[in-house]
Amino acid sequence: MKKIIFVLIGFMFGIATFSQGPPMYTDSPMLLGLDGRGVRTFGKYISKENAKIYMQSLAIPFNIGNKIQAGVMTMFVNKNPNKMPSQSGIGDITAFAKYQLYQKDGKGKTFRVLAKYNQVFPTGKTDVMPPIGNDSWQSQLGLVSGYVTLKYGIYGEVNYNITSNGLPDNFMYNAAFVYPLLPQKYPPNQININIGLNGNFLTDINSNTLLFSPGIQWIPGRKILLETGVQLPLIEDVPDNQKTNFIVTLGTRILIF
Repeated sequence: MKKIIFVLIGFMFGIATFSQGPPMYTDSPMLLGLDGRGVRTFGKYISKENAKIYMQSLAIPFNIGNKIQAGVMTMFVNKNPNKMPSQSGIGDITAFAKYQLYQKDGKGKTFRVLAKYNQVFPTGKTDVMPPIGNDSWQSQLGLVSGYVTLKYGIYGEVNYNITSNGLPDNFMYNAAFVYPLLPQKYPPNQININIGLNGNFLTDINSNTLLFSPGIQWIPGRKILLETGVQLPLIEDVPDNQKTNFIVTLGTRILIF
């Protein structure tokens, strides 16, 4: 009995040490804990030269065994363009699935790779100006990897998004470095520094956007994470009157299921 208890404690501690916190703007290959199955909601305020946009997203994942995850994400959108009436409503709905392709664990470290698929349904209204939805069915295939130790985490992600209705396809590329500031312990009480890069290349028109994305997370317990960050454009191939000034994100992740 004592041996079983020690094994269970070791298992929980192992999960805790690798739950230093997921990257904010890059996906995580972890499917357990706050990294994987935490319900996530976050608000995003986007300041552009020609508009102010607020989006409140809600993502709900469900694990199917140890290697498969499925879920759905929806969002409320409010758009305030310059010199035009504002519009708001529920945006497009996204269904997603993830499958773990590879896992190699060592002492105090792990390397994992997963494949993911997102399907966007054009449910947001488009009969208003500005439109709330994109009026486009979108299918996205991607790979996510992560090397996580007790001292840091390094994450990478690539996705190709196939669109309809004349919109350009796009290739998205993300990278993140996560550094915990406090000693690892169970139950966790951790503060993480996030540093990331997030890119989006529109293949049909050769237009590229690259954002610098620093952020900070606080994990006050095993079942909750609070996070905030800012994104600043480094490259943005759009007309000057459409450029982004900054993006601010504030959100939480909670273990419910």
